Amino acid sequence: MSAVRRLLVPMALGTATAVWDAAPIRAEVEGVHVRVFPWAAYGDYSRDVNLQNEPMYGGSVGLGFGRWLGVDAHVGFTTTQTVHGFTPYAVRSPAPPARDVAVTNSGADLIVNVAPAGWGTPYLLAGWQEARLSYVNRDSVRQPRSESGPEVGAGIALHLMPRLSIRAEVRDAVWTFPQGTPAPAGTDPVHDLFYVAGLELAIGGVGHGDADQDGIPNGRDKCPGTPLGTRVDANGCPIDSDADGIADGIDQCPDTPRGAQIDARGCPRDSDHDGVADGIDQCPGTPNGTQVDARGCPRDSDGDGVPDEVDQCSDTPPGTRVDARGCALVPDADNDGVPDAADRCPYTHPHAKVDARGCPLDLGARELELIRSGHIVERNIEFQPGSTAILPESEAIVSEIGDILIQRPRLQIEVGVHMDARGSEALDLDLSRRRARAVLDDLLLKFPQLGKAGYTFRGYRDGPPVAGKRGGSPEATHRRVEFKVLNMEELRIERGQRQLQSR
Repeated sequence: MSAVRRLLVPMALGTATAVWDAAPIRAEVEGVHVRVFPWAAYGDYSRDVNLQNEPMYGGSVGLGFGRWLGVDAHVGFTTTQTVHGFTPYAVRSPAPPARDVAVTNSGADLIVNVAPAGWGTPYLLAGWQEARLSYVNRDSVRQPRSESGPEVGAGIALHLMPRLSIRAEVRDAVWTFPQGTPAPAGTDPVHDLFYVAGLELAIGGVGHGDADQDGIPNGRDKCPGTPLGTRVDANGCPIDSDADGIADGIDQCPDTPRGAQIDARGCPRDSDHDGVADGIDQCPGTPNGTQVDARGCPRDSDGDGVPDEVDQCSDTPPGTRVDARGCALVPDADNDGVPDAADRCPYTHPHAKVDARGCPLDLGARELELIRSGHIVERNIEFQPGSTAILPESEAIVSEIGDILIQRPRLQIEVGVHMDARGSEALDLDLSRRRARAVLDDLLLKFPQLGKAGYTFRGYRDGPPVAGKRGGSPEATHRRVEFKVLNMEELRIERGQRQLQSR
């Protein structure tokens, strides 16, 4: 187990080097090539092997099949001594004295490069090895002895030049002695470690280094001369994620919007400093400090053509003509000669004669009824039987009443539909309520300036029909639509100004 732990240390170092790729120079030669590796080593034999640790010298010759795979054949020589006597395995004391022995190690391995993309290439190896032991005193052991078995290992090649590398590795040679071998060696596998280092030269192959250091060998690089630091694709050509002409890795603004003009750093130009890049800015030359929209044009919240920065009346109603300050040229929406600020009836009909408050001087019957009594009672708004649909001939009446109410935007109005008690109370009230809502919806549709906030609707059921004034038709007696003022104080002001009496 101690030999295995000794082997795991260099293997872990090799794997860490594969992960840490500080300088992306892919110097591992591609294609079929020859590798020559003269080396020096140190043999660290197992305690169960009857050999003393000594340095060793030798070399390897191999073939590389591209950047990932290769095969090596190696041979090394050393002269050492046994610990006791002439056996290849260790024996218990007392034992004969040490003897001189020449050791020749040879073998062949499959090489797998773990990460052939950096300045250092870690690799793993596995194969077969043999140790030939030639004892100097041949009177005792006339024929050399051999021990063989599998070997595994790991190493790293540090690329000094495209074809010259420093190579270091650790090999674990496994021996198993024959049956009957006495303790302590016995027949369990023993592990001999060889720490090897030297210079490796690559001959032949393609891809002589990586001149522009973009991680793609020269032989496969379709874009040689890529600036240092540029991210490239598998062909060695620059990647430009935001399509601004500056490659990723160099681009200091990698998320530039499409169409933006950029500087040498890959960052958008903004000549007028409004936060919208040139090339996208639809209003170049915006004054410094102006608030702009996504197009780079000055913000104009009320749409009056005057930017918010200089608009002194930033909530001008849509369609209002304004001056250079953004304020209404003529603050009189209904053109009745009374400024909107003082106009109590801001929606007077064109050419109508008005008083000082901006309200019409000439009043119709319905308008007088509203001012004097606080409601308008209309019996001629009719519906299709059993329905909420207003008959076409009644639409004009709704419009006339809307013309009256729009002159008085401060009034709060209840729209009430009164019906006779002809069926069940629940059905009659439901139908009257839905008809009241239909009248209000029609009114607001024709006069959206009225606004929903000041209007409510309600349905009424007034009792059984009685004979009325219309040709004796009992149905005409209770059926009516009322527009009732809920805030009578507003009408009292108008009555006093017009000197009208309530009734």
